[in-house]
Amino acid sequence: MSTPQTFKRSFGLLDATMIVAGSMIGSGIFIVSADIVRNVSSAGWLVLVWVLAGVLTLIAALSYGELSAMFPRAGGQYVYLKEAFNPLLGFLYGWSFFTVIQTGTIAAVGVAFAKFTAYIFPALGEQNIIADLGFMKVTAAQLTAICVVVLLTYINTLGVKEGKLIQTTFTLTKIAALFGLIIFGLLLAARKDVWQANWQSAFTLQRLEPGGLLPYAGLAALGAVAGSMVGTLFSSDSWHNVTFIAGEIKRPERNIGLSLFLGTLLVTVIYVSTNLMFLGVMPLQEIAFAESDRVGVAASVHIFGSMGTYIIAALIMVSTFGCNNGLILAGARVYYTMANDGLFFKQLAVLNKNAVPAKALWLQCIWASLLCLSGKYGQLLDYVIFVVLIFYILTITGIFRLRKTRPQMPRPYKAFGYPVLPLCYIIAATTICLALLAYKPMFTWPGLGLVLLGIPVYYLVWGRQRTAVAQQQAPAVPEPAEDDMK
Repeated sequence: MSTPQTFKRSFGLLDATMIVAGSMIGSGIFIVSADIVRNVSSAGWLVLVWVLAGVLTLIAALSYGELSAMFPRAGGQYVYLKEAFNPLLGFLYGWSFFTVIQTGTIAAVGVAFAKFTAYIFPALGEQNIIADLGFMKVTAAQLTAICVVVLLTYINTLGVKEGKLIQTTFTLTKIAALFGLIIFGLLLAARKDVWQANWQSAFTLQRLEPGGLLPYAGLAALGAVAGSMVGTLFSSDSWHNVTFIAGEIKRPERNIGLSLFLGTLLVTVIYVSTNLMFLGVMPLQEIAFAESDRVGVAASVHIFGSMGTYIIAALIMVSTFGCNNGLILAGARVYYTMANDGLFFKQLAVLNKNAVPAKALWLQCIWASLLCLSGKYGQLLDYVIFVVLIFYILTITGIFRLRKTRPQMPRPYKAFGYPVLPLCYIIAATTICLALLAYKPMFTWPGLGLVLLGIPVYYLVWGRQRTAVAQQQAPAVPEPAEDDMK
């Protein structure tokens, strides 16, 4: 049987929406609110930070709809940056995407799955050291994370149908479970006195320490809000994974933009509602200093008693398993497209007999597994949030550039609220980036350095390969006739 050279359009609107929502919802919603409360010390700011992240994500998703309709093929953001600007910028995104953005997220979500699995099966916990190699220790949790990544990679090499089934099933399950947690929390465990106490100083911005409140001086408050946005933006990230599989979506000019809107709106509603439930169930002090920042576990114990730990552990297992499936499924399509453009290993530019990029899937699996073992993926994700925002800013700027440079291109869908909403996103995201540069330099400059490292890699490693591919793809120029040469 010959190897297929094109993707099959197998994803409908529901499947695409589940890719968006499923890739967004991992373990962050159950954890990051603790750090936010420590930074802002108020119920109003906690909710506002989540709302702001949701609004920014919605604006970006509505803007990406125009780009996805213009370029309805595999590759997503990599393709948009390459087409709007140049191949180098597209490569720098793809380089960052492979080295840490996607693979680091896959590793982090895999380890989160393993940590909460250990609540039910303690033998799979971090305390169980399988091997001590001197320079590193291999734990049962790390091996569990790797096994999950390998299993999901294998399933996705079998074809789109298998990956799609897992994604849709697990995403619908965790959405239903999250709404159930919110409803049970508000009905069974919410207390009027706790709610009123949390909202007494709703928008007083201070840092919450175990010993009391510390006021911010000057612009440090802006740094606190920007620092809080790191967690919410990461929890809301990966919504654009659906654009990576554009070549496999039915009616992509319609369904990608619509799935981006529906998926991001649904997740924003869930995230804000979950935090309102936290505020009704627990005092701010308990949210801020929940053990290991596991706010979801603390809330579940209030709702369900001693069984709450196991209930939330099972919910997070379902959530992270489905999340990782979406990340693994979508990420490999970027490397495949880059390889076809001569900007990545050329061996990845093939589909297997099931019409999926199996070699790209396995390369992604190997690197993500190594990040699971390294123990450094958490730091890398902190470093790269600044870079992720920069690429989002550049991509949405690309809409303005393409309107000017390619006005004749068909645009079945146009960015909602253009130019006001895309410009608002650019301004807001740039403000957050500048605040992070000033107040979180340990997280911003290393991430920027990682991206810039891709420049010599581009010219030294893939410059010649890209030139060769471009020559192969260029149409042949006919020899001039003898009469024409006279």
